[in-house]
Amino acid sequence: MSSHTALVWFRRDLRLHDNEALVDACGADRVVPVYCFDPRNYGQQPYGGPDSFDVRKTGFHRLRFRLESVADLRSSLRDRGSDLVVRIGRPETVLPDVATAVGADSVSMHTWPTPEERQVESAVQQALGDVGVESRRFWGHTLTHPDDLPMDLDALPDTYTTFRKAVENDASIREPLHTPALPALPDSVPEPGEIPALSDLDEDVSNAAQAEDESSTSPRDAQVAPFEQTASSEQATPSEQATPSFEGGETAGRERVESYIWEGDHLREYKETRNGLVGRDYSSKFSPWLNEGCLSPRYVQSEVERYEDVRVSNDSTYWLTFELRWRDFFQFQTAKHGGKFFQRSGIRNRTDIDWRDDDAQFDRWAAGETGIPFVDAAMRELNATGYVSNRARQNAASFLANNLRLDWRRGAAYFETQLVDYDPASNYGNWAYIAGVGNDSRDRYFDIVAQARRYDADAEFVTHWLPELTDLPPEYAHEPWKLTDAEQADYGVQLGIDYPEPMVDLDASSEKLD
Repeated sequence: MSSHTALVWFRRDLRLHDNEALVDACGADRVVPVYCFDPRNYGQQPYGGPDSFDVRKTGFHRLRFRLESVADLRSSLRDRGSDLVVRIGRPETVLPDVATAVGADSVSMHTWPTPEERQVESAVQQALGDVGVESRRFWGHTLTHPDDLPMDLDALPDTYTTFRKAVENDASIREPLHTPALPALPDSVPEPGEIPALSDLDEDVSNAAQAEDESSTSPRDAQVAPFEQTASSEQATPSEQATPSFEGGETAGRERVESYIWEGDHLREYKETRNGLVGRDYSSKFSPWLNEGCLSPRYVQSEVERYEDVRVSNDSTYWLTFELRWRDFFQFQTAKHGGKFFQRSGIRNRTDIDWRDDDAQFDRWAAGETGIPFVDAAMRELNATGYVSNRARQNAASFLANNLRLDWRRGAAYFETQLVDYDPASNYGNWAYIAGVGNDSRDRYFDIVAQARRYDADAEFVTHWLPELTDLPPEYAHEPWKLTDAEQADYGVQLGIDYPEPMVDLDASSEKLD
């Protein structure tokens, strides 16, 4: 009797729970799990297309998180009598080689709608076909499966509210799949390989991390434990508080769900706290694990529904589902529009905006040296931790796109480098939205000072990340350019020396489009 050997290609689905590609592969007699560190995802790479520029695809924070996630996946597989074959190389080369070595009949994989991921996937399918191996593709990273949408993708609404109402009324959410029993590895399985170090994937990122370690300001080497960046440590400096608050892997992701929803009971007030800026639990912070595939959105939703059954169902529990659907929206929008999402003119083909290129201004924005405290605090938190709240992200993005009028794609690409929770569809979709070239015809200009006063009334966020402004009253911490010379002397903050002069006049620089 013939037997079947399958490979399961792990990508951004680094989990055992609710993993349809894994479940499919485990229907075989023998299974070989494989993960490839594709060199095209590391180091400087061209953005591509007209007006091209170079992008560092994966910065320190996400690379660290990914390495931890792969290590956690391997540990979980080994606990179940299996293993993870790890290679550095292009998947279209690695997977056929491993498949041939073990005599595989099929390779199961998840698919994504974004152009780069699809190009790699197509190359893999072609290469596997050349050696007579079947490719099996599954969709597993959204709350709603595309087959369950109440419309075809080409008829998908381009506004979120219309989409949300349609799926709320006419789409179901599938139950998450259980972790399958893992068949044995074949006798001919190759050496599993070592999980690479930072320097194996990006020497520059590794050197930068080492330099920060030596200066005792490395985010990874800071004194506080994950998720202990709290508002109570008011006297701590940003470098002492700015730890990456996220440990990679399915194990840590599920622990975060348990901690946030059940132990802390924070879901009860999610809608009221989600616009917070400082602290551990103002939002769920599930996004790093969702975007690396360590958590399934259907699993998160099942926990929300269990919470509603056991404790309370209210606007806050609904709002977490609302946010998961917002994440879905951009995945399906990318499936509909493809590469247009990554073009400067966006899906609306806006050619009427005079986008500028100014390296000096961009560098000041990226470094958190714009002279606009709410923006600078956001960028310094991003650089130090790889994470920043949604509210602060929107304001930082609006400043670059709507006040400076710098090419919004460069801002999105910088976020791509820095964010621990980067997802191409969500990141570029949200940036295009803010820049006025995406899924909203309205002017998305943010009144940054008004936003700062509303969401950071006591300037706790600003002074946490800009300690040079700590002695200023909140109204001046948000608008230090209003200090007189005498007040600058009294407070010990001299503009242009202790803190930058503002790059632009916020009111004069805003180009309101409506």
